[in-house]
Parts: sequence; C-alpha cells; structure tokens
Amino acid sequence: MPAIDTGNTAWMLTSTALVLFMTIPGLALFYGGLVRTKNVLSVLMQCFAITAVVTVIWVAFGYSLVFVPNPSPALNAVIGGFGKTFLSGVGRGSVTGSIPETVFCMFQLTFAIITPALIIGSFAERMGFASMLLFMALWSIGVYIPVAHWVWGGGWLQQMGALDFAGGIVVHVSAGIAGLVTALYLGKRNGYPHTPMPPHSLTLSVVGAGMLWVGWFGFNAGSALKADGTAGMALTTTQVSAATAAVVWLFVEWYRHGRPSVLGMITGAVAGLATITPASGYASVGGAMAIGALAAVVCFFAATSFKRWAGYDDSLDAFGVHGVGGFLGSVLTGIFAAASFGGSENISAMHQFGVQLLACTATALWSGVITWVALKVSDVAFRARADEEQESVGLDLAHHEERGYDY
Repeated sequence: MPAIDTGNTAWMLTSTALVLFMTIPGLALFYGGLVRTKNVLSVLMQCFAITAVVTVIWVAFGYSLVFVPNPSPALNAVIGGFGKTFLSGVGRGSVTGSIPETVFCMFQLTFAIITPALIIGSFAERMGFASMLLFMALWSIGVYIPVAHWVWGGGWLQQMGALDFAGGIVVHVSAGIAGLVTALYLGKRNGYPHTPMPPHSLTLSVVGAGMLWVGWFGFNAGSALKADGTAGMALTTTQVSAATAAVVWLFVEWYRHGRPSVLGMITGAVAGLATITPASGYASVGGAMAIGALAAVVCFFAATSFKRWAGYDDSLDAFGVHGVGGFLGSVLTGIFAAASFGGSENISAMHQFGVQLLACTATALWSGVITWVALKVSDVAFRARADEEQESVGLDLAHHEERGYDY
C-alpha cells in the first residue's frame, strides 16, 4: 500500500477547504451582490442547497461512477463503475497517490459542487426553487459525472489525450453551455433589457470575487494533488492570468465606455481565472499572460456585444465568462501546454489543439442536450419559470417567505 505523504496531505486538505470556500461563501456573495435586492437571499439559498444536494449524490454514487473503473472496458470509456457506492472501501487506510482517498474524494466533491452552482448565474431571479433543485440533481448525474469520468476518470477523452489540468472542460465548458441553454429555455426576466436591473451591492460582489480569486489557488494548484513544482507553477499562472485579464478588461472597458468600472474589473479577473484553469499546470508564465489577455478581450465582447446581438438574458454572464472562457482556455491549452510554446508537455501543438477542440465540442453538445432534457423534466414536475407575480415580488419572499434585506 502506498505511504501517505503528510506534506501533500496537508496541502490537499487546505485545497479542499479553499475550493469549497469558492462556492460558500465566494460564489454566493459574488452572484448575490449582482442581483436585485429582492432576490439576493434566493441566490445564497441556491448555492447552499446545491452544496448539500451534490454532496449526497457524490457520496451515494457520483464518486464511484467518476473514478472507479467500469468492469466492462467498452463501458468504461463512457462511465465508471459502482464499486465504491456510499464510499464503500474508502476509509482511514485507503490511499490515492500519496494522500488519503477520503481527502481525494472530498477535493473532487468540491469541483462537483461549484460546477452546477456556476449555472445559477444564467437563470438568477427567475427560476423556481423546487425545479432548480431537481434540475441540479439531474444535471449533476447526467452531465457532470459522465464528463468528469471522460476527462479525469479514464474515459474516452482522457484515452484520446485531452488535457484539462483543473476543469476548463469538466467545469467551465459544461456549466457555461448549460447556462446558455437554461437562459434560452426560461426566457428573459420581465422587463429585460428595457428595465434597469443594476446590482444591489457591488460591495458584496467584490468581496465574493476576492474569495473566488484566493480560492482558485486551491482549485488550480490543488489539482496537482501534490505540494510540488507543478502546484507552484499552477499557482503562479493562475495569479498572472487573473491579473492580466483584470487589467486588460479594465482598459478595454475604459476605451469603449469612457471609464473603468468595478464590475468590469472583477468580471475580468474571474474570466482570467476560468480561462487559465485547464492550462494552469502546463503553461508557462508567458503563456498565462497571453491566455489572460485573450480571455479579457473575448469574454468582454461575449458578455456585452454578442449577448445584446443574440438577445438572450444570461443574467450574470455564466455563459459569457465561464462557457466562452472555458472553451477558449481549453483549446489554447493545446498550444500553450506544448514545450515549443514554453509549456511543460512534449506534444505537437497543432495536433493537441485539434484534440482539445474535439473534447470541448463533444462536451458542449452533451451538456447542451442533457441540460435541455433536465430542464424539461424539471419544468413538467414543478414548473421551471417563476410566475410573473413571484418575479415581481422577488424570489426571496415568493419562494422562502424571508427577506435578505429590509426593502
């Protein structure tokens, strides 16, 4: 049995806490500050509820289906096996690599939690709570678990050689595409885009964005699963990409609109974080700067000009930032991971670019179709869209009979 390395274990315990911290309270505050006052509590509730529901699913069978090999080699390309349902055999003595398997399991759980939570940004202020719970459970089972197995659990994309260090494909592409489909399925918020819907508290959003930035070190550097040089490089590229994207977004917005905004800068930072994620353990510092700069420009126009042109209501830009950023970063991984571009991998950049493009496209198609099915089932069961009166009153009162603020 492999020996447990206490240094690696300490780092992974820390990383697990950091990634959970990204969802509660980081993402909850980031999204909560961006909605109107009458809906802030509903967003916080959604983040907490997803954290609880996904934990139960993960322990029951999610972890097993992602990381336990399927007895059938053919089926293993698509989905794992049931050998560790309810964490059977995962105890004090079981080891993954050089860390306790319990720690590895919980670290991976935090990724399974934040991925569906990202989708909240696309339907904020207009989805019923009961249908949201069912949708998130179905989505986690139908999208996250299979895609995580494909990329990280020995599935067909991993066999093909797809690179995704910390979740560009598994997390951001899958959640971003789901966000777009959800926004299209539910339709626009009442009054959008003619009625002003400014964030009720950018202060909360800045605090949440700061928590996301700090937590992302666990997200990316923790994905090395060791306290080693790869973790150190992932931490460095994460910081560089986020900072570069924030600065470039600031100047693009300044040029386009005559002044920089707090919302723009924190959105740019998150775009840089999402886009570097798949390449964080492979790219050089120069590659991270290039990825961060491209993330700012591409995501800026995706979240502004393209959204207005297409006419959909992605409330908090889950698709524009995470879907577009995740897709961009994942295909750029094929280039910047190559040693010829300063990366750490001995691969052909053009060949790997093609592999990455195929992996992103397959994931996007799968997520899009299964998301629509999950929405349809949730809609039939509970009615997905809040009615006009509920939306007018606000989801805090309509669904929870509570108020996040006095108003």
